[in-house]
Amino acid sequence: MTTKATAPPRTARGLGLALLGLAPIGFLVVFFAWPVVAIVGRGFAAGGLGEVLGDPRTWQLAGFTVGSAAASTAVAVVAGLPVAFLLARVRLPGVGLVRTLVLVPFVLPTVVVGLAFRALWPDGGVLPIVLANAFFNVAVVARTVAGLWARLDARTTDAARALGASPWRAFRSVTLPALAPAIASAAAVVFLFCATSFGVVLILGGARYRTLETEIYLRTVDLLDLSGAAALSLIQFAAVVAALVLGGLARRRKESAARIGSIRARRPQGGEWWVVGVAGVVLALLVTPIVALLAESLSTEDGWSFAGYRALTGTGEKGALQVSGWDAALNSLKVAIDATLLAMVVGVLASVVLVALRRSPARAARGLGETMDAVLMLPLGVSAVTVGFGYLVTLDALPGDLRTSPYLVPLAQALVIIPLVVRMVLPVLRSVDVRLRQAASTLGASPLRVWREIDLPLTLRPLVAAAGFGFVVALGEFGATSFLARPSAPTLPVAVATLMARPGELNNQMAYAACALLMLVTVLAVALIDRLGAARGGVGEF
Repeated sequence: MTTKATAPPRTARGLGLALLGLAPIGFLVVFFAWPVVAIVGRGFAAGGLGEVLGDPRTWQLAGFTVGSAAASTAVAVVAGLPVAFLLARVRLPGVGLVRTLVLVPFVLPTVVVGLAFRALWPDGGVLPIVLANAFFNVAVVARTVAGLWARLDARTTDAARALGASPWRAFRSVTLPALAPAIASAAAVVFLFCATSFGVVLILGGARYRTLETEIYLRTVDLLDLSGAAALSLIQFAAVVAALVLGGLARRRKESAARIGSIRARRPQGGEWWVVGVAGVVLALLVTPIVALLAESLSTEDGWSFAGYRALTGTGEKGALQVSGWDAALNSLKVAIDATLLAMVVGVLASVVLVALRRSPARAARGLGETMDAVLMLPLGVSAVTVGFGYLVTLDALPGDLRTSPYLVPLAQALVIIPLVVRMVLPVLRSVDVRLRQAASTLGASPLRVWREIDLPLTLRPLVAAAGFGFVVALGEFGATSFLARPSAPTLPVAVATLMARPGELNNQMAYAACALLMLVTVLAVALIDRLGAARGGVGEF
């Protein structure tokens, strides 16, 4: 009798979980896997795959991609550790502002960062590419490591000091090994972002320096070499999978190590002031490209001028844009809102399923959850150009021919936002005390009511923060949007790239003015995100 009484509820829960899981998986299959497989399959059918893989230049591209990404990762880790110490261990006025400031570069549009570094290095080159990619990702290292550092047990360090170890030796022998999982997890994610960087390399590398991502764009758009693009996509995909596997292993180690104690923030003592000073230098270096961009937006051969800003509004001379800068900004807002709403629906559903699978007593269910978690991260590492071109090849088979739909760009942008939403929402859902949910179920609440009465109130602020974060990322997305946006309806990042490709001082000023506008929106959104408490989960859970 007991078995018969309990089996139906379990069966119903399992069926409901399967139906919930079908939504995010179905979305990824239709709008990610299908287009990517289609474009790669066409490339194979065109022949020449062996020739591309046997070409030494292909492996030179792969070597430059891996080498520059590794260099950027090393710079980001070295620069991020002092900032992590500041966020996790130091109690000084302004630390809250630092927490917000360090996140700004991570969510700045790639064209903004590319132009900011171009203002410092007009000729581009390898060094600005490496530094620009590191500039993006200092926040990933700082906030990931700070999240673990603040939870380490201080007694182990105190014991080492009591036995005569110097502060540096105690850090090297005790603290650093404890932080290693978080550092490895952050490094894997940073390497993934740097290896698939598009806008920065396109602006700073020019025709001299190319990565796999920019070469895929060139072969697809300019040369129509689908075979070569497919081969390069496979190489890139292999590197992405390797980075995701390493990041997943490191993240699991971090989760098991993160609940061993806590450290209270305090004023620095002795040599710790040197670490705080280094963190201050890092923050000053992060601000430098932003200041250079703002100065460039006002600088002309005749002195300071607001001509670029006036041209954006349509009140001054016209530049190379078919539409005004405000029209491009309005289009960016519409597209970002649509992409964010779609990504939130898919990301939250995926997070609910992942939490349920993780809590399942069945080992197979937990393994399925880990696999699904890794699959959800794949859109971050696959060429946006491959996805965009795949849309044009495949989506005519769906009802309504989405290739001509205004929702084509939001669909592509949502693929980029979904992994970020999952990384922000999933840890918060996992932290909800399962006993509260069990008590509500015991009192007769349905699963939907349990979610509404228990999970939603506890996760509402992080959900709003995730939506804000996704909105900012969509607002500045450039890779897929540059391929899919119509010339008559460009987003602001696409308009910036168009202006930079045209000669003339006015076009240059308009591009920098548009970047300043994007940057202002980004800073305001990041401040709101941290105010909503995203600092507890946010980027630190990558």
